[in-house]
Amino acid sequence: MSTSTATVGTEKKQELQGMRRNGKQWHQPRKAFRPGSGLTSYEKRTKLRTETAAMKVKEKEMKEEKEAERKQRVQSIKEKRAAKEEKERYEKMAEKMHKKRVERLKRKEKRNKLLNS
Repeated sequence: MSTSTATVGTEKKQELQGMRRNGKQWHQPRKAFRPGSGLTSYEKRTKLRTETAAMKVKEKEMKEEKEAERKQRVQSIKEKRAAKEEKERYEKMAEKMHKKRVERLKRKEKRNKLLNS
C-alpha cells in the first residue's frame, strides 16, 4: 500500500506543474543546466585569477620586448640604407667634381648635421 500512495503523491506533484509546453508529460521535469555552479571554491577562483593576471603581465612584457627588438632591427636597416644612399650620392658627385672638393663638401655637411641635431 505504501508504494501506491507514493505514486499518487508524485502524480499530484506533476499535475501541479501544469501541462508541459512540448506535450511530453511522461518525461521527468528537468532543472536548468548549470555545469559550473558550486564546483569551484572561492579560494580556487581567486588563485586562478591571480595566476592568469600574472601570466598576462608576463606575456605583455614578452610582447613589448619582442616589439622593441623588431623596432631596433628596422631602425638599423633604415640607418644602413641612409648611409648607402649618402655614399652613392658622394660617388656621383665625385664623378663630376674634383676629389678634394667632394671631401670638403662632406666635412661641411657633417658640421651642418651636428649643428642641426
